[in-house]
Amino acid sequence: MFASPTSWQRTPQTMEFETEFEMEFDMVFDSPNYMASTDESPNDSRNFGRNQNRKGDKKPPPIPTGSNGQGIPAQPSAGWTPNTSAGKQTMRPLMLCQPFVKASLLKGSFKTIVVLPKYVDEGEWIALNVFEFFDYLNRFYGVMTEFCTLRNCPSILDYSWLDANRQPTRLPAPTYIEYVMTWINNRLNDEIVFPTKAAPTTTASLITPSAHSANNSGASTPVAGQPGDWIGKEGGFPPSFFQTCKAIYKQMFRVFAHIYHTHFDKIVHLSLEAHWNSFFAHFIHFAREFELLEKRDMEPLKELIDAFDAQIAANSSTNKAT
Repeated sequence: MFASPTSWQRTPQTMEFETEFEMEFDMVFDSPNYMASTDESPNDSRNFGRNQNRKGDKKPPPIPTGSNGQGIPAQPSAGWTPNTSAGKQTMRPLMLCQPFVKASLLKGSFKTIVVLPKYVDEGEWIALNVFEFFDYLNRFYGVMTEFCTLRNCPSILDYSWLDANRQPTRLPAPTYIEYVMTWINNRLNDEIVFPTKAAPTTTASLITPSAHSANNSGASTPVAGQPGDWIGKEGGFPPSFFQTCKAIYKQMFRVFAHIYHTHFDKIVHLSLEAHWNSFFAHFIHFAREFELLEKRDMEPLKELIDAFDAQIAANSSTNKAT
């Protein structure tokens, strides 16, 4: 079983799902040009990996415990709203301008690489991808820290952070993102939410081709959402696992939104727009496949997402015509 000796880590079964643009990411972040574009050396760069010792780090304000008692952030008191004024004309965002909006490493849909692989537990697949999305996002934001400063970014769209008294607090973007990254890192390192130790298994619990065929021949199998069952149960994840992943995904989207709205010109300057767009498109396709984001959560980048969808549809029509 995919989950059983090592939980949610990359294994030979998942290596085949690696894409060209993911390998391109590693080439970019290891290149001399990338290192020259930052003030930090590899040893000094911010790292939110699972093995990092974070003792002594500044702790963010407490996040109110959600209704399920798992410490999931509550809904922001002030959601994102378009920053437009009546009669005021605004310039078209650079991210929506040609040729940048079409810059991509992959021509086509990400559907085939986000779909759940055969014989892989859904919780394992979601956990693996959430961890890797966070890792790549952290690398990209590491590039932006030179420009994302308290002076340059006194706020982050219309997002608020809820303090210990459940009061919305407006924070500068670097502070907000630091709190978000710390919160996500703590969740990913929580062995209760994202277990990495092998769970007790029996031969009856292993998913094999023969067992799969037997199930398809008439035997009923548990479905996530039924009483006593949930996404990730087979992989040893807790009942709160999926809601925690949704909360993580929502917070990561906010970091994407800030970089797109505020620092996309820097992305273009570093010639990373194709990598960044491909990364975000992959992130959104995965969110749709597993319902990790609500429509209202994606509103700040709706125009961009619609543009990506239109390009996929156009490419699909062209391929059919030929």
